[in-house]
Amino acid sequence: MNLTISGHHLEVTPALRGYVTSKLERISRHFDQVVDIRVLLSVDNLKEKDQRQRAECNIHVKGRDLFAESAHADLYAAVDELADKLDRQVLRHKDRTQDHHHEPVKRQM
Repeated sequence: MNLTISGHHLEVTPALRGYVTSKLERISRHFDQVVDIRVLLSVDNLKEKDQRQRAECNIHVKGRDLFAESAHADLYAAVDELADKLDRQVLRHKDRTQDHHHEPVKRQM
């Protein structure tokens, strides 16, 4: 699994990099066919400070690309919300790709 964390208008500190990595480990625990994860952390120059910190993530899993984004006043809260969104998407993708067909019950006559 390749993990790329980059910042736009902010410096990605080792503490922030470790926090993002620990949050995204949950995704690889749920689904082991993750190929590539790209995270972009940015600070927008908006008037309202509520949605200023943004976190975006592209995940390439076997057979599909998943994308989620989150905006919040605190960057750590945005990363938390992003991890929750990605976790739901990965679990839904895993559920769809699993084979749910069961063998029919053999009847005795």
